[in-house]
Amino acid sequence: MSNAEQKKRRSQLSPRREPVQERARARTRQILDTTGRLLEEVGLNDLTTILIAKELGVSVGSLYHYFPNKHAILYAMGEQWLASMTAALEELEGAGLEQMSLEAFLGELIERLLAVYREQHGLLPLVQAMWGIPELHELDDRHDELIIRHLTDMFRRLGFRCPPNELNRLARTTLETCHAIFLVIVNQVGVRSDRTREDLKRMLLTMLEAHRDEGHPAGLDDVEAP
Repeated sequence: MSNAEQKKRRSQLSPRREPVQERARARTRQILDTTGRLLEEVGLNDLTTILIAKELGVSVGSLYHYFPNKHAILYAMGEQWLASMTAALEELEGAGLEQMSLEAFLGELIERLLAVYREQHGLLPLVQAMWGIPELHELDDRHDELIIRHLTDMFRRLGFRCPPNELNRLARTTLETCHAIFLVIVNQVGVRSDRTREDLKRMLLTMLEAHRDEGHPAGLDDVEAP
């Protein structure tokens, strides 16, 4: 995509105006929260700006004062989710990783990221939108890059001896495993949720323990580069 095309797409997804006053910020939050609830109720295909405006009790024209279209609202929701993810990872990075066991680290990682997943209304349709709607692909790419970058840095601080390519592979596998299982856990409750969370931790612990000290893993040339 050319720079001109990227600029045009970004303008189509940007809010009409950045909320400065508290009243405008509150309205923006209300729009995003309402859209999240509607995503859970009606799904992505049936979500429209008309429906969002009706749920808010405002005209579609009033809604367009804040966002130019449905995709712009979804984009803002995705950015909000990524910001929460960043905050959770940075908080974990400040928790003294060098003194943590791998098992304790995985417990903290799962709990902090899972809390972000649970807080996001309409998460599954939002994730589907990020993956399936061309205008939102950038968010999906940013999500993966964000998690992998933080994980590789944290793995190094935990004493992993893997070469960069292998560390990147382990980080991506951790990301993809957590992401898939989190989308299951958020729809579970009670003992079922607890058992799935523990199974996830055991899977990751088994995988990472087996590779954390591989200074020169066999077949390294075949490992995908970061």
